[in-house]
Amino acid sequence: MWIYEKKLQYPVKISNPNPALAKIIISQLGGPDGELAASTRYLSQRFSMPYREVSGILTDVGTEESVPEWEK
Repeated sequence: MWIYEKKLQYPVKISNPNPALAKIIISQLGGPDGELAASTRYLSQRFSMPYREVSGILTDVGTEESVPEWEK
């Protein structure tokens, strides 16, 4: 199900750094309402879920949230 290839999906060549854009990207990934926080909430809630079907859904959603939007 998982294939790990240590390479970039798209080649990256940065000619001019853009700190404002970097701040937005970092806040989407690691901010309080970012992808990582949502993924952690879903994956931690699955352990207290009494129903296995719902626990599976929380696992699927948490795994999906761990993938950044630009890689979907």
